[in-house]
Amino acid sequence: MELDSYRYIAIEGPIGVGKTSLAQRLSTLFGAHALLEQPEANPFLADFYRDAPRFAFQTQTCFLLQRLHQLRAPLDEALLEQRFVADFMLEKNMLFSQLTLPEPELLLYQQLHAQLGVQVRVPDLVLYLQAPVEVLQARIAQRAVDMEEAISAEYLQSLSDGYSNFFYHYDEAPVLTINTEHLDPAHQDADLQTLLLHIEAMRGKRAFLNQGV
Repeated sequence: MELDSYRYIAIEGPIGVGKTSLAQRLSTLFGAHALLEQPEANPFLADFYRDAPRFAFQTQTCFLLQRLHQLRAPLDEALLEQRFVADFMLEKNMLFSQLTLPEPELLLYQQLHAQLGVQVRVPDLVLYLQAPVEVLQARIAQRAVDMEEAISAEYLQSLSDGYSNFFYHYDEAPVLTINTEHLDPAHQDADLQTLLLHIEAMRGKRAFLNQGV
C-alpha cells in the first residue's frame, strides 16, 4: 500500500521502547495530528510505580478516561479526512489492568471499561515496537524521568510478555512488528527510510522488521 493509504497509524509497545518519539516524527513527516499519551497528567502514576497494589486501580481508571477523551478526535466528522498518528491504543487499558489489578478490582474495572467505552476507530496500521528488557531499562534511565526510576526489570518483562501475547491474537488491523534493539527510526534517517519501505511493502495483515547489528 502507498503511505498515503494509512490515514490512522497507532504505535504500541512497552515502556521505553520509543513509541512517542516515533509518533512525533511520523506525525511531522505526514503532516498528521499527533495523539500522544500524557503520563505526566496522571496524578496517580508516580505513586503506582512506588506501590502498584495500592494505586493500580486509580492509575488505570485515570488513563482510561484520558485515552477515551483523546480518541474522540479520529471519530470527529470534521476530521475524518485528516491523518492521525497515536502512541497508544485503547486496548492497552485491559492489558495493563490484567497485569496490575487483583481479581475483584479487575472485574470492576472491566465493567467500568465496558460502560465508558465508545466505538473507537480501528487504526489502518499498527506499529508494534519491541526491545529486550535490558534495552528498555537503558532507555528509561537515559530519559531520566524521576517517577520511572522505580520500574523494575520484572515489571518490564511482564509487560513485554503481555504485549507479545496480545499481538499474537490481535487481528483488528494490520500489524508491523519492529525489533528496535538495533533500529531507531525516530532519530536515524536511514532507519526511518527502512521503516517506510517496509510499511509500503506490506502485504496482508502481519509483517516483521528485524534488523541486526
